[in-house]
Amino acid sequence: MPEQQSEAQHFAKNWQLQLAEAFNTVEDLCHYLQLSPAALPVSATAAQAFPLRVPLSFAACMEKGNPHDPLLLQVLPVETEMAVYPGFSNDPVGDLPAATQSSVLHKYHGRVLLINTGSCAINCRYCFRRNFPYADLQLGKQKENAAVQYIEEDASISEVILSGGDPLLLNDSRLSSLIERLNNIKHLKRIRIHSRLPIVLPARITEELISILSPSPKQIVLVVHCNHANEINKRVINACKALKKNGITLFNQSVLLKGINDNAEILCELSEQLFSHGIIPYYLHLLDKATGTGHFEVSEPEALALIKQVQATLPGYLVPKLVKEQAGAASKQYVFR
Repeated sequence: MPEQQSEAQHFAKNWQLQLAEAFNTVEDLCHYLQLSPAALPVSATAAQAFPLRVPLSFAACMEKGNPHDPLLLQVLPVETEMAVYPGFSNDPVGDLPAATQSSVLHKYHGRVLLINTGSCAINCRYCFRRNFPYADLQLGKQKENAAVQYIEEDASISEVILSGGDPLLLNDSRLSSLIERLNNIKHLKRIRIHSRLPIVLPARITEELISILSPSPKQIVLVVHCNHANEINKRVINACKALKKNGITLFNQSVLLKGINDNAEILCELSEQLFSHGIIPYYLHLLDKATGTGHFEVSEPEALALIKQVQATLPGYLVPKLVKEQAGAASKQYVFR
């Protein structure tokens, strides 16, 4: 964000300009947060391997002067990313073996996933696709045609999942065209969109976007990604209310992250906040073992103990399902539900 520009001026801009002004250096982010990069365990090598990218709308939710802020720890490139952890790989969930010639990921019965873009508004350090070969599988126009044809020819497919990267980074024209094509496939029942943008760049939830999604004859399900209640501010709340008001079903998925949300009180507060704003706390994922993310891992026994504490505190509908993804399995694996 330019030094002379106020936050109010920044947030008055459209979502593309806000995205263009995202922090992309540790120095700029630390200056905004009133922190010294020299006092943090940052790694230039980690930042080169997986660049830093943080919209101001997310950074504004961080506590200035706090090097242990749980939102900062999600995005800061650190030395421990370079450590080697047994069992971690570049394709921890088996995406690549599930890819068809049409660039459709067909892992589970009845639903397929499309990699719409390789870009995200924020680079989360725990990302399971941080090493993903997007150039080979993301949908350009030719691959989109092949993917739509693949879905049309398989009547067992009832749901299409738009993923990435972040599919809401597609411009309105491109997204509208794709949704319209999917709407015309009779055997499809639902279009599911996985996006972190309502949380990290809520300016993306515009009237134009809602006018693309809400008239769909298919049920639109939007799965947002929020890991900590501190990520939810007034802009996020307004964006999610607008979606909910227009008939879009909202779920949340979180990742259990060491030092960030591996605490029953934090998880309970997250569920309470989500539900109070019309978002169902659906999944809590064990970490996908992607290269560079091992320092975030919470063990399965620790995770089970945590979710049992959450269950003892909250009503059942606020307790997310604790799951893990296993390459080659027919569905997500429930650790606790």
